[in-house]
Amino acid sequence: MGAVRTSVTPEQIREAQQALGLRLARCRKAAGKTQAALARRMAYSRSTIANVEVGRQHMPRGFWERVDRELEARGMLMDAFDALHELVAASRAHRAWIAEQDRLRHHRAAKPAHPQLSTKVEPAACGCTITVARWSGRETLALREALRLSVQAFAERLRIAASIVAAWEDRRQPAHPSLAMQAALDDALKLADQDARTRFANILLMPPMNSVDHARASGGGRCATVTPLHRSDGSQAVL
Repeated sequence: MGAVRTSVTPEQIREAQQALGLRLARCRKAAGKTQAALARRMAYSRSTIANVEVGRQHMPRGFWERVDRELEARGMLMDAFDALHELVAASRAHRAWIAEQDRLRHHRAAKPAHPQLSTKVEPAACGCTITVARWSGRETLALREALRLSVQAFAERLRIAASIVAAWEDRRQPAHPSLAMQAALDDALKLADQDARTRFANILLMPPMNSVDHARASGGGRCATVTPLHRSDGSQAVL
Protein backbone atom coordinates (compact mmCIF):
# COMPACT_ATOMS: atom_id res chain seq x y z
CA MET A 1 0.00 0.00 0.00
CA GLY A 2 2.94 2.33 0.55
CA ALA A 3 3.71 4.88 3.22
CA VAL A 4 1.01 7.34 4.20
CA ARG A 5 1.68 10.78 2.76
CA THR A 6 1.79 13.82 5.00
CA SER A 7 -1.17 15.88 3.91
CA VAL A 8 -1.27 19.63 3.45
CA THR A 9 -3.76 20.94 5.99
CA PRO A 10 -6.49 23.49 5.18
CA GLU A 11 -4.85 25.75 7.75
CA GLN A 12 -1.58 25.73 5.78
CA ILE A 13 -3.41 26.65 2.58
CA ARG A 14 -5.37 29.36 4.36
CA GLU A 15 -2.18 30.82 5.86
CA ALA A 16 -0.48 30.81 2.44
CA GLN A 17 -3.48 32.57 0.88
CA GLN A 18 -3.45 35.19 3.64
CA ALA A 19 0.29 35.70 3.14
CA LEU A 20 -0.29 36.18 -0.59
CA GLY A 21 -2.97 38.79 0.12
CA LEU A 22 -0.70 40.59 2.58
CA ARG A 23 2.03 40.72 -0.05
CA LEU A 24 -0.43 42.23 -2.51
CA ALA A 25 -1.37 44.93 0.03
CA ARG A 26 2.29 45.77 0.64
CA CYS A 27 3.07 45.99 -3.07
CA ARG A 28 0.01 48.15 -3.65
CA LYS A 29 0.99 50.58 -0.89
CA ALA A 30 4.59 50.66 -2.11
CA ALA A 31 3.27 51.64 -5.55
CA GLY A 32 1.26 54.46 -3.98
CA LYS A 33 -2.14 53.12 -5.03
CA THR A 34 -5.36 52.84 -3.06
CA GLN A 35 -7.58 49.77 -3.25
CA ALA A 36 -10.06 51.77 -5.32
CA ALA A 37 -7.38 52.97 -7.74
CA LEU A 38 -5.99 49.47 -8.22
CA ALA A 39 -9.51 48.09 -8.68
CA ARG A 40 -10.18 50.58 -11.49
CA ARG A 41 -6.93 49.65 -13.23
CA MET A 42 -7.72 45.94 -12.89
CA ALA A 43 -11.44 46.28 -13.80
CA TYR A 44 -12.50 44.76 -10.47
CA SER A 45 -14.51 46.18 -7.59
CA ARG A 46 -12.74 47.69 -4.58
CA SER A 47 -14.35 45.04 -2.35
CA THR A 48 -12.74 42.31 -4.46
CA ILE A 49 -9.27 43.79 -3.94
CA ALA A 50 -10.03 44.17 -0.22
CA ASN A 51 -11.15 40.53 0.07
CA VAL A 52 -8.08 39.27 -1.79
CA GLU A 53 -5.75 41.27 0.47
CA VAL A 54 -7.14 39.59 3.61
CA GLY A 55 -7.13 36.13 2.02
CA ARG A 56 -10.90 35.73 1.78
CA GLN A 57 -11.11 35.43 -2.02
CA HIS A 58 -9.15 33.20 -4.38
CA MET A 59 -8.21 34.68 -7.74
CA PRO A 60 -7.02 32.90 -10.94
CA ARG A 61 -3.46 33.05 -12.22
CA GLY A 62 -4.36 35.68 -14.83
CA PHE A 63 -5.28 38.13 -12.07
CA TRP A 64 -1.89 37.72 -10.38
CA GLU A 65 0.01 38.08 -13.65
CA ARG A 66 -1.78 41.37 -14.35
CA VAL A 67 -1.48 42.80 -10.86
CA ASP A 68 2.20 41.83 -10.70
CA ARG A 69 2.80 43.90 -13.86
CA GLU A 70 0.54 46.73 -12.71
CA LEU A 71 2.37 47.13 -9.38
CA GLU A 72 5.80 46.40 -10.89
CA ALA A 73 6.31 43.66 -8.30
CA ARG A 74 9.00 41.97 -10.47
CA GLY A 75 7.55 38.49 -10.02
CA MET A 76 7.19 38.59 -6.23
CA LEU A 77 3.42 38.18 -6.38
CA MET A 78 3.68 35.41 -8.97
CA ASP A 79 6.22 33.54 -6.79
CA ALA A 80 3.86 33.70 -3.83
CA PHE A 81 0.93 32.59 -6.00
CA ASP A 82 2.94 29.62 -7.36
CA ALA A 83 3.87 28.59 -3.80
CA LEU A 84 0.18 28.63 -2.85
CA HIS A 85 -0.68 26.70 -6.01
CA GLU A 86 1.88 24.01 -5.12
CA LEU A 87 0.26 23.55 -1.71
CA VAL A 88 -3.18 23.23 -3.30
CA ALA A 89 -1.83 20.72 -5.85
CA ALA A 90 -0.15 18.66 -3.13
CA SER A 91 -3.40 18.64 -1.12
CA ARG A 92 -5.38 17.44 -4.13
CA ALA A 93 -2.79 14.79 -4.95
CA HIS A 94 -2.90 13.55 -1.34
CA ARG A 95 -6.69 13.24 -1.45
CA ALA A 96 -6.43 11.33 -4.75
CA TRP A 97 -3.83 9.03 -3.18
CA ILE A 98 -6.10 8.34 -0.19
CA ALA A 99 -8.99 7.55 -2.55
CA GLU A 100 -6.77 5.18 -4.54
CA GLN A 101 -5.69 3.36 -1.37
CA ASP A 102 -9.34 2.95 -0.37
CA ARG A 103 -10.13 1.59 -3.82
CA LEU A 104 -7.26 -0.90 -3.60
CA ARG A 105 -8.36 -2.06 -0.13
CA HIS A 106 -11.91 -2.67 -1.34
CA HIS A 107 -10.58 -4.49 -4.41
CA ARG A 108 -8.34 -6.78 -2.35
CA ALA A 109 -11.13 -7.50 0.11
CA ALA A 110 -13.53 -8.46 -2.68
CA LYS A 111 -11.03 -10.46 -4.78
CA PRO A 112 -11.13 -14.25 -4.09
CA ALA A 113 -7.81 -15.87 -3.25
CA HIS A 114 -6.43 -18.32 -5.83
CA PRO A 115 -2.90 -19.22 -4.64
CA GLN A 116 -2.45 -21.77 -7.42
CA LEU A 117 -2.89 -19.04 -10.05
CA SER A 118 -0.52 -16.53 -8.51
CA THR A 119 2.58 -15.57 -10.44
CA LYS A 120 5.53 -13.42 -9.48
CA VAL A 121 6.13 -10.36 -11.64
CA GLU A 122 9.59 -8.84 -11.58
CA PRO A 123 9.67 -5.10 -10.76
CA ALA A 124 11.78 -4.33 -13.83
CA ALA A 125 9.10 -5.89 -16.05
CA CYS A 126 6.05 -3.95 -14.89
CA GLY A 127 7.47 -0.91 -13.13
CA CYS A 128 4.73 -1.20 -10.48
CA THR A 129 7.04 -1.51 -7.46
CA ILE A 130 9.74 0.95 -8.51
CA THR A 131 9.89 4.25 -6.67
CA VAL A 132 11.97 7.35 -7.28
CA ALA A 133 14.37 8.34 -4.51
CA ARG A 134 14.49 11.98 -5.59
CA TRP A 135 12.70 13.60 -8.53
CA SER A 136 14.78 15.68 -10.91
CA GLY A 137 14.38 16.83 -14.48
CA ARG A 138 14.96 13.45 -16.09
CA GLU A 139 12.42 11.66 -13.88
CA THR A 140 9.72 14.28 -14.44
CA LEU A 141 10.36 14.20 -18.19
CA ALA A 142 10.22 10.38 -18.15
CA LEU A 143 6.91 10.41 -16.28
CA ARG A 144 5.44 12.99 -18.63
CA GLU A 145 6.50 10.96 -21.67
CA ALA A 146 5.27 7.73 -20.08
CA LEU A 147 1.85 9.34 -19.56
CA ARG A 148 1.94 10.60 -23.18
CA LEU A 149 1.24 14.18 -22.06
CA SER A 150 2.39 17.54 -23.35
CA VAL A 151 4.01 20.02 -20.96
CA GLN A 152 0.71 21.89 -20.67
CA ALA A 153 -1.36 18.75 -20.09
CA PHE A 154 1.15 17.41 -17.54
CA ALA A 155 1.06 20.74 -15.69
CA GLU A 156 -2.74 20.64 -15.61
CA ARG A 157 -2.60 17.08 -14.25
CA LEU A 158 -0.44 18.37 -11.36
CA ARG A 159 -2.46 21.61 -11.00
CA ILE A 160 0.60 23.81 -11.55
CA ALA A 161 1.81 26.26 -14.18
CA ALA A 162 3.38 24.89 -17.37
CA SER A 163 6.40 27.14 -16.73
CA ILE A 164 7.17 25.13 -13.57
CA VAL A 165 7.28 21.86 -15.55
CA ALA A 166 9.44 23.53 -18.23
CA ALA A 167 11.83 24.73 -15.52
CA TRP A 168 12.18 21.16 -14.15
CA GLU A 169 13.14 19.87 -17.60
CA ASP A 170 15.49 22.73 -18.49
CA ARG A 171 18.94 21.22 -19.08
CA ARG A 172 20.76 24.54 -18.75
CA GLN A 173 19.38 25.62 -15.36
CA PRO A 174 17.20 22.80 -14.01
CA ALA A 175 14.86 23.64 -11.14
CA HIS A 176 14.23 20.78 -8.72
CA PRO A 177 10.65 20.07 -7.56
CA SER A 178 9.83 21.18 -4.02
CA LEU A 179 9.13 18.59 -1.33
CA ALA A 180 5.39 19.12 -1.80
CA MET A 181 5.72 18.51 -5.55
CA GLN A 182 7.99 15.48 -4.92
CA ALA A 183 5.04 13.95 -3.06
CA ALA A 184 2.62 14.98 -5.82
CA LEU A 185 4.86 13.34 -8.46
CA ASP A 186 5.07 10.18 -6.33
CA ASP A 187 1.29 10.07 -6.26
CA ALA A 188 1.00 10.77 -9.99
CA LEU A 189 3.24 7.77 -10.65
CA LYS A 190 1.24 5.56 -8.28
CA LEU A 191 -2.05 6.59 -9.91
CA ALA A 192 -0.75 5.89 -13.44
CA ASP A 193 -1.92 2.70 -15.10
CA GLN A 194 0.40 -0.30 -15.41
CA ASP A 195 1.34 0.44 -19.03
CA ALA A 196 2.42 3.97 -18.10
CA ARG A 197 4.46 2.72 -15.11
CA THR A 198 6.15 0.16 -17.31
CA ARG A 199 7.03 2.83 -19.87
CA PHE A 200 8.34 5.07 -17.06
CA ALA A 201 10.63 2.32 -15.75
CA ASN A 202 11.86 1.43 -19.23
CA ILE A 203 12.58 5.06 -20.15
CA LEU A 204 14.74 5.52 -17.05
CA LEU A 205 16.52 2.21 -17.57
CA MET A 206 17.56 3.28 -21.08
CA PRO A 207 21.09 4.74 -21.47
CA PRO A 208 21.05 8.54 -21.09
CA MET A 209 21.06 10.40 -24.42
CA ASN A 210 23.94 12.68 -25.24
CA SER A 211 23.19 16.35 -25.81
CA VAL A 212 22.95 16.01 -29.61
CA ASP A 213 20.58 13.04 -29.48
CA HIS A 214 18.48 14.63 -26.81
CA ALA A 215 18.18 17.89 -28.73
CA ARG A 216 16.98 15.95 -31.78
CA ALA A 217 14.45 14.01 -29.70
CA SER A 218 13.03 16.87 -27.67
CA GLY A 219 13.59 19.86 -29.94
CA GLY A 220 15.25 21.71 -27.09
CA GLY A 221 17.77 21.40 -24.32
CA ARG A 222 15.87 19.58 -21.60
CA CYS A 223 17.79 16.91 -19.74
CA ALA A 224 18.91 16.22 -16.18
CA THR A 225 20.87 13.76 -14.09
CA VAL A 226 18.88 10.68 -13.18
CA THR A 227 18.55 9.86 -9.48
CA PRO A 228 18.59 6.30 -8.11
CA LEU A 229 15.54 4.08 -8.53
CA HIS A 230 14.70 1.72 -5.67
CA ARG A 231 12.53 -1.33 -5.69
CA SER A 232 10.10 -2.14 -2.90
CA ASP A 233 12.59 -4.55 -1.28
CA GLY A 234 15.07 -1.69 -0.80
CA SER A 235 17.50 -2.77 -3.52
CA GLN A 236 18.78 -0.22 -6.03
CA ALA A 237 18.03 -0.69 -9.70
CA VAL A 238 21.03 -0.55 -12.01
CA LEU A 239 20.78 2.16 -14.68
